[in-house]
Amino acid sequence: MDILAQLGLTVPVFQAPMAGVATPHLAAEVSNVGGLGALGLGAAKPEQARSLIADVRARTDRPFNVNFFVHQAPKRDPEREARWLEWLAPIFAEYGERAPEKLSSPYTSLQDDPEMMALLLEVKPPVVSFHFGLPPASCVTALKQTGAVLLATVTSPAEALAAEAAGMDGVIAQGVEAGGHRGLFDPDAPDDTLGTLPLVRLLSRQCHGPVIAAGGIMDGAGLAAALDLGAVAAQMGTAFLLCPETALEEGYRKTLIGQAAFHTRLVSLISGRPARGLPNRFTALADSPDKPPCPDYPVAYDAGKALARAARAQGDAGFGAYWAGQGAPLVRALPAGRLMREILAEYQDILKQRVRDVQRPPHV
Repeated sequence: MDILAQLGLTVPVFQAPMAGVATPHLAAEVSNVGGLGALGLGAAKPEQARSLIADVRARTDRPFNVNFFVHQAPKRDPEREARWLEWLAPIFAEYGERAPEKLSSPYTSLQDDPEMMALLLEVKPPVVSFHFGLPPASCVTALKQTGAVLLATVTSPAEALAAEAAGMDGVIAQGVEAGGHRGLFDPDAPDDTLGTLPLVRLLSRQCHGPVIAAGGIMDGAGLAAALDLGAVAAQMGTAFLLCPETALEEGYRKTLIGQAAFHTRLVSLISGRPARGLPNRFTALADSPDKPPCPDYPVAYDAGKALARAARAQGDAGFGAYWAGQGAPLVRALPAGRLMREILAEYQDILKQRVRDVQRPPHV
């Protein structure tokens, strides 16, 4: 399957969905330049999703991707959740707030959200992608009947095999360098923490469908490396964070342009699943010797978001979930369209240099 030709893409760059940060404006700008823009809708309610999709379509007539979480329902443990809130209570108190009395699960998995599925079948987005696992076979069949291209994030060869068997049209090979949540199907299973380049190479030899590289890729050189190893495109998220079209909050931006960008950390305590982000006071809590086991995803996120709000209200951005990949120091503050054109130009310059190197006569 030539996914680039099928979608009419002229730039082999997919913008990562980045729920809460990517906007319809960003997605449309990326698509209008010839890449694949995206919306992260895992945190959205159906009517919010409808509005966001309509906004993208008002800005572009080109394909775009909508991304959803397909995590398993969290195992609720009231005693464990109470211990977690008790442990966080002194930090809430620093900001004049009380810890929540109890936690909720803020995000609904697509597999447990028939209203969202009905919306997708109605509005027929051109590309639908999945994170944290695979949707049920009935969802796959129904979405394919709308003509949608289906993609799944995978972190291992075993997950890629499962994705192909489930009918995915392509896989997004997410290396451990990537910002945001690891797309692990089972967060309790061992994680081989494969890097982007070895994972792409393994999957390019194993998979029958297209492989999209994701993790640590920020420019034309990274794009060239991914394509050399067998990917058909690169998915970039952190590269777009400083684009004015994102919904990046000021604390996030200031942290990203500082020294923290050189020291991203992979932690689970913010949301209950491993995710890579910029170090701050929240990520430092992962090293606390008295830290109890955190609740399941996304229940832990309910506490994390409440703590971030309490701190932010007092002018402290140290508890934000500022996801970013290991390539963060290479981020550029450019409009999305210009950034896309620069990445493409960098990649094309590499190809031209290779031609010149081949044509150069050998030294005598």
